[in-house]
Amino acid sequence: MCAQNVYRAIGLMSGTVLDGEIDVALIETDGYGYVKPLRYMAYPYDKSVRDKVRACFGKKKPDAQTVEAEKLVTDLHIEAVKAFGEQADVIGFHGQTITHDPNNRFTWQLGDGERLARESGITTVYDMRQADIKAGGQGAPLLPLYHRALLAEHEKPVAVLNIGGVANLTYIGSDKPEDILAFDTGPGNALMDDFISERLGTPFDKNGLLASKGRAQEHLVKSFLKHDYFSKKPPKSLDRDEFSRDCVMYANDEDGAATLLEMTARSISDGFKHLPEAPKYIYVAGGGRKNVFLMDVLASYLPMPVSPIEVLGCNGDATEAEGFAYLAVRSLLGETLSAPSTTGVKWAITGGVVAKG
Repeated sequence: MCAQNVYRAIGLMSGTVLDGEIDVALIETDGYGYVKPLRYMAYPYDKSVRDKVRACFGKKKPDAQTVEAEKLVTDLHIEAVKAFGEQADVIGFHGQTITHDPNNRFTWQLGDGERLARESGITTVYDMRQADIKAGGQGAPLLPLYHRALLAEHEKPVAVLNIGGVANLTYIGSDKPEDILAFDTGPGNALMDDFISERLGTPFDKNGLLASKGRAQEHLVKSFLKHDYFSKKPPKSLDRDEFSRDCVMYANDEDGAATLLEMTARSISDGFKHLPEAPKYIYVAGGGRKNVFLMDVLASYLPMPVSPIEVLGCNGDATEAEGFAYLAVRSLLGETLSAPSTTGVKWAITGGVVAKG
């Protein structure tokens, strides 16, 4: 395929935060520096599906639960693509991560890419993390190259912070391809959302209102920040269940929410010490940007402007899905999806399995 071709690509994302939605985004891209987001929709799914997926977290071998969950995940993605109703040259299908253990060269995303391609009639690229993992990389974060394309014309250095189930940071120091660094900073929404779901039966703490009424337990925050992960140099990545919320088991609802939010904010802000230079701007994507209290706390800890990515005319809900659409095109072109400074892989590497539509 010619590098100058422009493709219509659909990206699909269902994150580890299990917010009950499948994100579907359509972009136009050449797989290099040209990216034009075109459309985005979110398709909800039932709590019963979330529960069946959650029951698979941490598993490393197929069983009846993973087989059932994968069929459900695939069915829902097929329905979402059909409801979206757009034609495209390729689909980037992330699937649903249930386990991410890069230290043992293992990551697992549920989803049958072959069936998605067959039933949608659109060529599908899936299993985009496996090649990187097998080559010794972390397999995550996987969207830094998309962030670089999205901010190609922006003043440097600049950073993109994505707060999903896990929070990850992309630093772009200049327009040189090698001047990029990425890593998971620590928990994103996962600890907070799981706590709120357990205590209140609601999926998340809207705007961080509950947390804003509590007092963070500083001794618990300090103990949390002593975890070995935070002293490790990037690139590095995490499973969404690497950290436990058990430490706030005996706290009241407000203080527990405040403590977990402080853990998230402090681990994110501490992650900036790993950057070669302080970015001039930080743009935040993912569900965490909607947590008003979290954004305010982050802004109090960081010396540069912290803004939702919408100020650039982007859609922070769509960014991850758009990124996998972009990577799908790069996969078709045989171009790299990751690099030593983004996942720790020994050499820049392509990836993805292609299923013809």
